[in-house]
Amino acid sequence: MEMIARNPASGVYPASPDYIHALEVRHPSRLLFVSGTMGLDQKGMAAADLEGQLELIWSNLGAILASADMTVDNIVRLTSYLSNGAFMEANQDARLRALGGRAVPTTAIIVETLRDDWLVEIEIIAAA
Repeated sequence: MEMIARNPASGVYPASPDYIHALEVRHPSRLLFVSGTMGLDQKGMAAADLEGQLELIWSNLGAILASADMTVDNIVRLTSYLSNGAFMEANQDARLRALGGRAVPTTAIIVETLRDDWLVEIEIIAAA
């Protein structure tokens, strides 16, 4: 499988170091579509704060990916649902740490969450 960042030099605003416009995935043999994942522990309890929830989300995503013999290196698309726009920077920082700085097509959306104690939810698509 080959992954190629697509950032046109003209006709669209420039990409930033942590953002790409598109990712072409050539010859994947498998795709994994992961539901929105929350910062919940194994008992289904949300971490008390944003940092704790982001840590749990990335741990949960790692476990889900591992169940398909994949890692965060297989992520080709990511959407974050934030309950507050003030969470954008912490979410971005957590994503960059989790992905080792690798940019993937990503969108962040401010939403009303299903429960007040759920601060962020992340869904991904992975390919192998």
